Amino acid sequence: MPIDVERALSAEPSSTRITWGHKDVQLYHLGIGAGVPATDPGELRYTLESRLHVLPSFATVAGGGMGVVGGLSAPGIDVDLTAVLHGAQSVETHRPVPSGGSATQTSSVAAVYDKGSAAVIVLRSEAADEDGPLWTSEAQLFVKGEGGFGGERGPSSRRGTPTRAPDFEVLRGVREDQALLYRLSGDWNPLHADPEFAALAGFDRPILHGLCSYGMVLKTVVDTVLGGDVTRVRSYGTRFAGVVFPGETLRVRMWREPGEADEGAGAADAGGGAGAERAGRVLLSVTAVERDDAPVLTDAVVAHR
Repeated sequence: MPIDVERALSAEPSSTRITWGHKDVQLYHLGIGAGVPATDPGELRYTLESRLHVLPSFATVAGGGMGVVGGLSAPGIDVDLTAVLHGAQSVETHRPVPSGGSATQTSSVAAVYDKGSAAVIVLRSEAADEDGPLWTSEAQLFVKGEGGFGGERGPSSRRGTPTRAPDFEVLRGVREDQALLYRLSGDWNPLHADPEFAALAGFDRPILHGLCSYGMVLKTVVDTVLGGDVTRVRSYGTRFAGVVFPGETLRVRMWREPGEADEGAGAADAGGGAGAERAGRVLLSVTAVERDDAPVLTDAVVAHR
Protein backbone atom coordinates (compact mmCIF):
# COMPACT_ATOMS: atom_id res chain seq x y z
CA MET A 1 0.00 0.00 0.00
CA PRO A 2 1.44 3.43 -0.96
CA ILE A 3 0.55 4.82 2.47
CA ASP A 4 2.41 3.14 5.32
CA VAL A 5 0.24 4.48 8.14
CA GLU A 6 2.42 3.28 11.03
CA ARG A 7 5.57 4.71 9.49
CA ALA A 8 3.90 8.02 8.61
CA LEU A 9 2.54 8.55 12.12
CA SER A 10 5.75 7.54 13.91
CA ALA A 11 8.11 9.61 11.75
CA GLU A 12 10.00 12.47 13.34
CA PRO A 13 8.53 15.88 12.47
CA SER A 14 10.41 17.78 9.78
CA SER A 15 11.51 21.36 10.33
CA THR A 16 12.36 24.09 7.89
CA ARG A 17 13.20 27.76 8.18
CA ILE A 18 10.76 30.10 6.46
CA THR A 19 11.10 33.84 5.86
CA TRP A 20 8.77 36.49 4.48
CA GLY A 21 8.61 40.25 4.07
CA HIS A 22 6.04 42.93 3.42
CA LYS A 23 6.16 42.28 -0.35
CA ASP A 24 5.08 38.67 0.21
CA VAL A 25 2.17 39.83 2.36
CA GLN A 26 1.11 42.52 -0.11
CA LEU A 27 1.29 40.07 -3.03
CA TYR A 28 -0.82 37.56 -1.12
CA HIS A 29 -3.43 40.17 -0.24
CA LEU A 30 -3.62 41.32 -3.88
CA GLY A 31 -3.94 37.67 -4.90
CA ILE A 32 -7.08 37.26 -2.79
CA GLY A 33 -8.67 40.42 -4.15
CA ALA A 34 -7.53 43.21 -1.84
CA GLY A 35 -6.93 46.70 -3.16
CA VAL A 36 -10.29 47.54 -4.72
CA PRO A 37 -10.95 50.49 -4.55
CA ALA A 38 -7.21 51.17 -4.53
CA THR A 39 -7.39 54.32 -2.35
CA ASP A 40 -9.97 53.01 0.13
CA PRO A 41 -8.44 53.26 3.65
CA GLY A 42 -9.92 49.87 4.44
CA GLU A 43 -8.04 48.34 1.52
CA LEU A 44 -4.79 50.21 2.14
CA ARG A 45 -4.31 48.27 5.38
CA TYR A 46 -3.80 45.22 3.14
CA THR A 47 -1.75 46.85 0.39
CA LEU A 48 0.31 49.75 1.78
CA GLU A 49 3.47 48.77 3.65
CA SER A 50 3.24 51.68 6.10
CA ARG A 51 -0.23 50.51 7.26
CA LEU A 52 0.09 46.77 6.68
CA HIS A 53 -2.00 44.31 8.67
CA VAL A 54 -1.63 40.59 7.95
CA LEU A 55 -4.61 38.29 7.42
CA PRO A 56 -4.02 35.05 9.37
CA SER A 57 -4.70 33.03 6.21
CA PHE A 58 -1.30 34.29 4.98
CA ALA A 59 0.09 31.45 7.10
CA THR A 60 -0.92 29.05 4.31
CA VAL A 61 1.61 30.63 1.91
CA ALA A 62 4.29 32.02 4.25
CA GLY A 63 7.72 30.92 3.11
CA GLY A 64 6.63 29.81 -0.35
CA GLY A 65 3.17 28.35 -0.04
CA MET A 66 3.94 24.70 -0.79
CA GLY A 67 3.64 23.32 2.73
CA VAL A 68 0.64 21.15 1.84
CA VAL A 69 2.27 19.45 -1.14
CA GLY A 70 5.58 19.24 0.71
CA GLY A 71 3.87 17.22 3.42
CA LEU A 72 3.22 14.49 0.88
CA SER A 73 6.95 13.75 0.86
CA ALA A 74 6.79 12.61 4.50
CA PRO A 75 8.06 9.10 5.33
CA GLY A 76 5.43 6.46 4.60
CA ILE A 77 3.54 8.68 2.12
CA ASP A 78 3.82 7.75 -1.55
CA VAL A 79 0.75 8.77 -3.51
CA ASP A 80 -0.19 9.92 -7.00
CA LEU A 81 -0.62 13.70 -6.88
CA THR A 82 -3.37 13.52 -9.50
CA ALA A 83 -5.45 11.56 -6.96
CA VAL A 84 -5.04 14.17 -4.22
CA LEU A 85 -7.72 16.74 -3.34
CA HIS A 86 -7.40 19.43 -0.69
CA GLY A 87 -10.35 18.51 1.51
CA ALA A 88 -10.13 20.90 4.47
CA GLN A 89 -7.94 23.62 5.95
CA SER A 90 -7.65 25.37 9.30
CA VAL A 91 -5.35 28.00 10.77
CA GLU A 92 -5.08 29.01 14.42
CA THR A 93 -3.08 32.10 15.31
CA HIS A 94 -1.34 32.37 18.66
CA ARG A 95 -0.55 36.06 18.19
CA PRO A 96 -0.71 38.54 15.31
CA VAL A 97 1.30 37.52 12.25
CA PRO A 98 4.07 40.08 11.64
CA SER A 99 4.41 41.71 8.22
CA GLY A 100 7.95 40.39 7.96
CA GLY A 101 10.08 37.89 9.79
CA SER A 102 11.36 34.36 9.93
CA ALA A 103 10.22 31.28 11.76
CA THR A 104 10.85 27.58 12.13
CA GLN A 105 8.00 25.56 10.66
CA THR A 106 7.62 22.04 11.99
CA SER A 107 5.40 19.62 10.07
CA SER A 108 4.14 16.12 10.70
CA VAL A 109 1.45 13.64 9.69
CA ALA A 110 -1.06 13.98 12.52
CA ALA A 111 -3.48 11.28 11.35
CA VAL A 112 -4.45 9.02 8.46
CA TYR A 113 -8.13 8.11 8.20
CA ASP A 114 -9.80 5.37 6.18
CA LYS A 115 -12.84 6.59 4.25
CA GLY A 116 -13.32 3.36 2.34
CA SER A 117 -12.73 4.47 -1.23
CA ALA A 118 -10.15 7.03 -0.15
CA ALA A 119 -7.70 7.94 2.59
CA VAL A 120 -7.52 11.28 4.39
CA ILE A 121 -4.07 12.46 5.40
CA VAL A 122 -3.98 15.13 8.11
CA LEU A 123 -0.88 17.31 7.90
CA ARG A 124 -0.12 19.63 10.80
CA SER A 125 2.37 22.50 10.74
CA GLU A 126 3.43 24.72 13.60
CA ALA A 127 5.41 27.92 13.14
CA ALA A 128 7.37 29.67 15.89
CA ASP A 129 9.93 32.45 16.03
CA GLU A 130 12.24 33.62 18.82
CA ASP A 131 9.26 35.06 20.69
CA GLY A 132 7.28 31.82 20.69
CA PRO A 133 4.47 30.14 18.70
CA LEU A 134 2.96 32.07 15.79
CA TRP A 135 0.40 29.77 14.20
CA THR A 136 -0.75 26.19 13.81
CA SER A 137 -2.19 25.08 10.50
CA GLU A 138 -3.81 21.80 9.54
CA ALA A 139 -4.60 20.49 6.07
CA GLN A 140 -6.69 17.43 5.26
CA LEU A 141 -5.80 15.80 1.97
CA PHE A 142 -8.28 13.43 0.36
CA VAL A 143 -6.43 10.70 -1.60
CA LYS A 144 -8.69 8.78 -3.97
CA GLY A 145 -8.20 5.03 -4.17
CA GLU A 146 -6.09 4.73 -1.02
CA GLY A 147 -8.74 3.71 1.52
CA GLY A 148 -9.89 0.30 2.60
CA PHE A 149 -6.92 -0.49 4.84
CA GLY A 150 -9.00 -1.02 7.97
CA GLY A 151 -8.12 2.22 9.75
CA GLU A 152 -10.29 4.64 11.73
CA ARG A 153 -12.77 6.73 9.75
CA GLY A 154 -11.96 9.82 11.78
CA PRO A 155 -14.22 12.43 13.36
CA SER A 156 -17.06 14.12 11.54
CA SER A 157 -16.65 17.87 11.09
CA ARG A 158 -20.11 18.59 9.71
CA ARG A 159 -21.48 21.72 11.38
CA GLY A 160 -24.12 23.12 9.07
CA THR A 161 -25.54 26.63 9.36
CA PRO A 162 -28.52 28.12 11.23
CA THR A 163 -31.96 27.91 9.65
CA ARG A 164 -32.55 31.63 10.22
CA ALA A 165 -31.58 34.27 7.69
CA PRO A 166 -27.88 35.20 7.69
CA ASP A 167 -26.79 38.26 9.63
CA PHE A 168 -24.73 39.39 6.66
CA GLU A 169 -24.58 38.44 2.99
CA VAL A 170 -21.84 39.73 0.70
CA LEU A 171 -21.07 39.09 -2.97
CA ARG A 172 -17.37 38.86 -3.85
CA GLY A 173 -16.34 38.84 -7.50
CA VAL A 174 -13.41 36.69 -8.61
CA ARG A 175 -11.33 38.47 -11.24
CA GLU A 176 -10.47 36.68 -14.48
CA ASP A 177 -6.77 36.93 -13.60
CA GLN A 178 -7.22 36.00 -9.93
CA ALA A 179 -5.58 32.56 -10.15
CA LEU A 180 -2.68 33.92 -12.23
CA LEU A 181 -1.92 36.47 -9.54
CA TYR A 182 -2.51 34.18 -6.57
CA ARG A 183 -0.16 31.48 -7.88
CA LEU A 184 2.76 33.95 -7.57
CA SER A 185 2.55 33.34 -3.81
CA GLY A 186 3.90 29.83 -4.36
CA ASP A 187 1.33 27.36 -5.71
CA TRP A 188 2.45 26.77 -9.30
CA ASN A 189 0.05 23.93 -10.08
CA PRO A 190 -0.78 24.33 -13.81
CA LEU A 191 -4.35 23.30 -13.05
CA HIS A 192 -4.92 26.95 -12.12
CA ALA A 193 -3.39 28.50 -15.25
CA ASP A 194 -3.04 26.06 -18.18
CA PRO A 195 -6.28 25.26 -20.07
CA GLU A 196 -4.78 22.09 -21.57
CA PHE A 197 -3.75 20.76 -18.16
CA ALA A 198 -7.15 21.69 -16.73
CA ALA A 199 -8.81 19.71 -19.54
CA LEU A 200 -6.76 16.63 -18.62
CA ALA A 201 -8.11 16.99 -15.07
CA GLY A 202 -11.69 17.11 -16.38
CA PHE A 203 -12.31 20.88 -16.32
CA ASP A 204 -13.20 23.02 -19.32
CA ARG A 205 -10.95 25.80 -18.01
CA PRO A 206 -8.49 26.44 -15.15
CA ILE A 207 -9.96 26.60 -11.66
CA LEU A 208 -9.20 28.92 -8.76
CA HIS A 209 -6.97 27.70 -5.94
CA GLY A 210 -9.05 26.52 -3.00
CA LEU A 211 -6.78 28.46 -0.66
CA CYS A 212 -7.43 31.61 -2.69
CA SER A 213 -11.17 31.40 -2.05
CA TYR A 214 -10.27 30.51 1.57
CA GLY A 215 -8.39 33.81 1.91
CA MET A 216 -11.04 35.82 0.07
CA VAL A 217 -13.70 34.63 2.49
CA LEU A 218 -11.64 35.39 5.60
CA LYS A 219 -11.04 38.93 4.32
CA THR A 220 -14.79 39.27 3.80
CA VAL A 221 -15.49 38.23 7.40
CA VAL A 222 -12.82 40.55 8.81
CA ASP A 223 -14.09 43.52 6.80
CA THR A 224 -17.79 42.85 7.37
CA VAL A 225 -18.03 41.51 10.92
CA LEU A 226 -14.75 42.32 12.71
CA GLY A 227 -14.35 45.97 11.77
CA GLY A 228 -11.28 45.27 9.65
CA ASP A 229 -9.28 44.12 12.68
CA VAL A 230 -7.24 41.08 11.61
CA THR A 231 -5.93 40.59 15.15
CA ARG A 232 -9.40 39.54 16.33
CA VAL A 233 -9.22 36.30 14.36
CA ARG A 234 -8.37 33.34 16.58
CA SER A 235 -8.93 30.50 14.12
CA TYR A 236 -10.49 29.76 10.77
CA GLY A 237 -11.41 26.37 9.39
CA THR A 238 -13.42 25.04 6.46
CA ARG A 239 -14.11 22.13 4.12
CA PHE A 240 -13.63 22.60 0.39
CA ALA A 241 -16.92 21.48 -1.13
CA GLY A 242 -16.57 22.56 -4.76
CA VAL A 243 -14.51 24.42 -7.33
CA VAL A 244 -14.52 28.10 -8.26
CA PHE A 245 -13.78 29.42 -11.75
CA PRO A 246 -12.10 32.80 -12.28
CA GLY A 247 -14.73 35.35 -13.28
CA GLU A 248 -17.41 33.91 -11.01
CA THR A 249 -19.03 35.51 -7.98
CA LEU A 250 -18.89 34.15 -4.45
CA ARG A 251 -21.92 34.53 -2.21
CA VAL A 252 -20.71 34.69 1.39
CA ARG A 253 -23.41 34.23 4.02
CA MET A 254 -22.44 34.93 7.64
CA TRP A 255 -24.15 34.05 10.92
CA ARG A 256 -22.84 35.51 14.17
CA GLU A 257 -22.77 33.33 17.27
CA PRO A 258 -21.98 34.85 20.67
CA GLY A 259 -19.14 33.77 22.87
CA GLU A 260 -19.67 32.74 26.48
CA ALA A 261 -19.29 36.30 27.71
CA ASP A 262 -22.19 37.41 25.48
CA GLU A 263 -24.72 34.93 26.84
CA GLY A 264 -27.20 36.01 29.49
CA ALA A 265 -26.66 39.41 31.09
CA GLY A 266 -24.24 41.74 29.31
CA ALA A 267 -20.73 41.59 30.71
CA ALA A 268 -20.29 45.31 30.18
CA ASP A 269 -23.34 46.03 32.31
CA ALA A 270 -21.83 43.86 35.03
CA GLY A 271 -18.60 45.79 34.93
CA GLY A 272 -16.75 43.20 32.90
CA GLY A 273 -15.82 45.61 30.12
CA ALA A 274 -16.95 45.70 26.51
CA GLY A 275 -13.93 43.73 25.28
CA ALA A 276 -15.16 40.53 26.89
CA GLU A 277 -18.41 40.71 24.89
CA ARG A 278 -16.75 40.64 21.52
CA ALA A 279 -15.64 37.01 21.52
CA GLY A 280 -17.66 34.62 19.42
CA ARG A 281 -17.88 32.76 16.13
CA VAL A 282 -18.99 33.47 12.61
CA LEU A 283 -20.54 30.52 10.76
CA LEU A 284 -20.24 30.64 6.99
CA SER A 285 -21.79 29.34 3.82
CA VAL A 286 -20.01 30.11 0.53
CA THR A 287 -21.50 29.36 -2.88
CA ALA A 288 -20.89 30.16 -6.56
CA VAL A 289 -23.68 32.49 -7.71
CA GLU A 290 -23.49 31.77 -11.45
CA ARG A 291 -23.86 28.00 -10.94
CA ASP A 292 -27.11 28.06 -8.99
CA ASP A 293 -25.26 28.66 -5.73
CA ALA A 294 -23.19 25.50 -5.98
CA PRO A 295 -21.35 24.89 -2.66
CA VAL A 296 -17.77 26.16 -2.47
CA LEU A 297 -16.90 26.20 1.25
CA THR A 298 -18.92 24.34 3.89
CA ASP A 299 -18.58 23.76 7.63
CA ALA A 300 -16.70 27.06 7.73
CA VAL A 301 -16.16 28.84 11.06
CA VAL A 302 -14.16 31.90 12.09
CA ALA A 303 -13.58 32.09 15.85
CA HIS A 304 -12.75 35.57 17.03
CA ARG A 305 -11.78 37.62 20.06
